[in-house]
Amino acid sequence: MKTYTLTICGLTRKLPLVHISKKTLLANFTFLGDIELVDCLADTLAGKLKKSRVEYLVCPHVKVVPLVHGVAKRLGHKRFIVCRKSVKPYMNSPVILKPLPHFPKHVQPMVINGSDAELLKRKKVVIIDDVVSTGITMRMTQKLMGTIGATVLKCIAVIRQGDTPLGNIENLTYLHHLPIFSIDSI
Repeated sequence: MKTYTLTICGLTRKLPLVHISKKTLLANFTFLGDIELVDCLADTLAGKLKKSRVEYLVCPHVKVVPLVHGVAKRLGHKRFIVCRKSVKPYMNSPVILKPLPHFPKHVQPMVINGSDAELLKRKKVVIIDDVVSTGITMRMTQKLMGTIGATVLKCIAVIRQGDTPLGNIENLTYLHHLPIFSIDSI
């Protein structure tokens, strides 16, 4: 298996290269189960947010929970908010943002529990995600926050993958850039 060596926050990881089409490969980045990497990333992001006036951290899906939990804990927050891509049985009066018509058909809605939406109204939030490539998930999360009346101070991704234009993602920062590979370049 071909790999890409990533060094981030002083740690080195070998990422498997996976095909997304016949001629294109991605370095598959995930931190799920990697306690050392999650702790290092949480330290780094918490350091970047210490001086901000963020009241809540928000993530657009469950796979980012370990990182957001770590950052929230380091910032002294008692709670963070997880959005979902579909309505879940535990949700009361969920707020649903459907994909815009010009988005690809595979894009799913962005959903927040109604009680979480109330909690975030008039609050300053930071959105944290693992990877941003097209920017659709981040933009949808930003729009959902605006819909419920939250102010997005910053959007943070651990990885910026590829060079596709991201559209209007305000205040986006990321820790590392990963290229997208063509079969001919490796």
